[in-house]
Amino acid sequence: MKLYYLAGACSLATYISLLEAGQKFEAHAVSRGDKRTDDGKDYFTINAKGYVPALVLDNGEVLTENVAVLSYVATLNPAAMLAPPVGTLGYFRVVEWLAFINSEVHKNFGMLFRPTTPDAAKAMAKENLQLRLGYVEKTLGDEPWLTGRDFTVADAYLYVVLSWSGRVGVDLSGMPKLTDFLARGDARPTVIAARKGEA
Repeated sequence: MKLYYLAGACSLATYISLLEAGQKFEAHAVSRGDKRTDDGKDYFTINAKGYVPALVLDNGEVLTENVAVLSYVATLNPAAMLAPPVGTLGYFRVVEWLAFINSEVHKNFGMLFRPTTPDAAKAMAKENLQLRLGYVEKTLGDEPWLTGRDFTVADAYLYVVLSWSGRVGVDLSGMPKLTDFLARGDARPTVIAARKGEA
């Protein structure tokens, strides 16, 4: 497999998850400017949408979109427990979290990175994030991860988007469970390895 990523972007969740799953893969950086890959390709020939992640499977097919890519990676090594077995309610709880993070958290963070986003829209995105992250804070309860004791692909995704908070001025100080969640993620060996691999 080949993973195409932008350093520090949402594709880091796939990088972390592939390491968690014990998969062998090639990681290829995509430049932000000209969308060239570090192996010399025009990234649009790999993913016509132009954004990451893109996972090129061993048979040459390309899988894109965080929810799909992370759901796929979760199935590669059941022993890694990145999601419960496909078809169980537990599996769909992980997909439910992936969808929530994608549509309600990631997209609001995305608005804060764009220099062309009007100030009023940025303020609205931060307000939305306080509501959505407040929901996650309450839902975590006493568990270390979103669905309980096991780290899943949804935790990898949430960790990555939460890690953007300081860069765009999203205040997590009133959310001790999310702050602890982020610290647990920072200490995870696969996270450390993925960040080093992207550097």
